Amino acid sequence: RKDTAKQQKKKTNPFLPYEQDLFVADISQTHVCILNKFNVVDYHLLIITRAFEEQEKLLTLEDFAAMWACLAEFEGLAFYNGGKIAGASQPHKHLQIVPLPLTPSGVQIPIEPLLKSAQFTDSVTTVPELPFIHALAKLDPNWSNSPLEAAAATLELYQSLLSAVGLEAVDDNRQSGAYNLLATREWMLIVPRSHEHFDSISVNSLGFAGALLVRNEQQMQIIKEQGPMTILQNVALPVV
Repeated sequence: RKDTAKQQKKKTNPFLPYEQDLFVADISQTHVCILNKFNVVDYHLLIITRAFEEQEKLLTLEDFAAMWACLAEFEGLAFYNGGKIAGASQPHKHLQIVPLPLTPSGVQIPIEPLLKSAQFTDSVTTVPELPFIHALAKLDPNWSNSPLEAAAATLELYQSLLSAVGLEAVDDNRQSGAYNLLATREWMLIVPRSHEHFDSISVNSLGFAGALLVRNEQQMQIIKEQGPMTILQNVALPVV
């Protein structure tokens, strides 16, 4: 359905205006929450800027305040596909959030057991078992009680994560490279990207949560043969 919509509306912005039937809530003066028309799980939400901002712009205090306002309402996984190579399908800035757990049984997020093994000696660290460039920061679940204060602290950590993986602001706060950002109430992970696809499989932020999405049995077979970590390693940046 998403492919068909793209062909029919190649030059339009689906967020300006957004479909009123998709409206969920006004978050702030700068952001609104709508349903994802092409959801991959139930209650898949989009956090969009009211005015047009480019998806390749770095996240701001207002973006994180909107994210925390949503995380304060329910436990979820928020993520940002920073650029087309990172899996972004729309040029209008939007974060996404899906409720947890991602799977009906077991852990809330498939990759979370690996992240919990990380050792912190500073505010930002890495996970030895992840064979690609990344950086991880701890968040405080209590921050959800005050989204504005949480946003300021999260923005500072976000800037540290960017620095840790070699990304920076260029040309009016645009990102210097594509990346995926994932966040829960407890942690935030950033992964720079080198390719959008592995073979025919498109990988966005959910891939780095351990949720690779396939369209058919052929793509499922590729995952079974290659293994999820090999796929993620090939679309990220190698550890030197």
